[in-house]
Amino acid sequence: MEYDAFLAQCPSRQLLDRIANKWVTLVLAALRDCDGEPRPLRYSELARRLDGVSQKMLTQTLRALERDGLVTRTVVATVPVTVSYELTGLGHSLHDTIRGLKAWAETHMDDVHAHRETYDGRVA
Repeated sequence: MEYDAFLAQCPSRQLLDRIANKWVTLVLAALRDCDGEPRPLRYSELARRLDGVSQKMLTQTLRALERDGLVTRTVVATVPVTVSYELTGLGHSLHDTIRGLKAWAETHMDDVHAHRETYDGRVA
């Protein structure tokens, strides 16, 4: 089946909406960004890594990523229960693009700030 995100009813728009979310971008980057190698991360590790994310938002994000097949959730019956997350093959295929967006934002933030100041000075 062919998809065209320019069409209003195309389901690929929902996927674009999902992966454009900042928490999705950061979760996907974090699952491989720690030491350059992919590895499972426990929920608590992700929560610490993603400064400012609420428990509710992290849980919702991880569930959505699992539903879309980008992340797998593994539960180990320990006391307390250990839950970890890692990228699937599909998640890995998206990772380089996501990491590139994150890197672009970090690299060009000063330029964007400068343009915002110039724009706001003209509009005010």
